[in-house]
Amino acid sequence: DRYALEATVSGAGRFRRQKSTHDRGRTAEADGVRWLEEQGFEVIARNVRTKAGELDVVGLDGDTLAFVEIKARSTRQFGPAASAVPPPKQQRIARAAALYLTRHPYPGPCRLDVLAMDIGAAGWSFHWIRNAFEAR
Repeated sequence: DRYALEATVSGAGRFRRQKSTHDRGRTAEADGVRWLEEQGFEVIARNVRTKAGELDVVGLDGDTLAFVEIKARSTRQFGPAASAVPPPKQQRIARAAALYLTRHPYPGPCRLDVLAMDIGAAGWSFHWIRNAFEAR
């Protein structure tokens, strides 16, 4: 049930030129959203704030409503980007997704994804982990 799509593309230069962490995060998220759309993902909403926390991206992957957490890392010093969504963060995302669904009911399947982005010599390395974790 859990599966991943991986790819490496150029284009991380803007990210590297950003001076602040906040600006780097915004740039990485925009690159991630663009990449998701190139994979056929239909973005419905971005940066949705709820009482439980923020959802980076809400969208459709086929008929499945997906809540995607985007994580980017500029070095491997603290591990790969995929490791930056620990259980407490997963719980916050799951609660935020549940709150989103109370306001925007969806009749089809839903899942919680992670788009991990690591920078290498060739540019961004994308690792889209569909159904990355379960709501608890």
